Amino acid sequence: MDLATLDDQTLLQKIETGEEEALAALYDRYGGLVFSVALRIVQDGQSAEEITLDTFKRAWSASHTYLPERGNVRNWLAGVARNRAIDYLRQERARPETVNLSWAESEDKSNTAVRTPESAVRLRLEQERVRQALAQLPQEQQEALALAYFGGFSQSEIAGHLQQPLGTVKTRIRLAMQKMKYLLHDA
Repeated sequence: MDLATLDDQTLLQKIETGEEEALAALYDRYGGLVFSVALRIVQDGQSAEEITLDTFKRAWSASHTYLPERGNVRNWLAGVARNRAIDYLRQERARPETVNLSWAESEDKSNTAVRTPESAVRLRLEQERVRQALAQLPQEQQEALALAYFGGFSQSEIAGHLQQPLGTVKTRIRLAMQKMKYLLHDA
C-alpha cells in the first residue's frame, strides 16, 4: 500500500497503531510547512529543525490528541509547531529583533520536505489560497494576526505593541480567525 496516497486522518490512525512508515509519509507531506512555521517564528534554522522534529515526535506520541472536528491535520501540525516555537522563544527569553511582520514575507521558502511535483503544486496552491483569503481581511486584523501567529506574541503583548486596548486586539484576532475559517471552509 502506498501511504502517500492515504488521507491525513488515516495516516494519523496508522501512526496511533505504531506504523513508522505512516509518520514518514506525514513528514514528507508536511515537513516543509512545519519547518517554515517554526523558522518564521524563531528565525533560526537549527532551532526550527529541532522544533520540526519535536512537532513530529508529538504527532507520533500524541496523535490521539488530534480532534478532526477542530480542524484538519495540516492546521493541527502547524499549530503544534507554532506552540512549540513560542515555547522555545519564551524558554530562551529571545525575541526576533523586529516585529514588523507582513504576510507577504511569510512565504514558505524551505520546501525541503517536498519530494514530488504534485506535493509542491498542492503546497503552492494552498499558500496562494491562504494569501488570497488574508488579503480580504482588514489591515488591522492582518497585522494582529501576523503578530500572534508569526511573532508568537501574546494578545497583551500585541496590544502594547499596537498601542490598542486588549479587548480591541482580542476582537480583531477573533474576527480574523472567523473570517479565515469561513473563506477557507472547504479546505
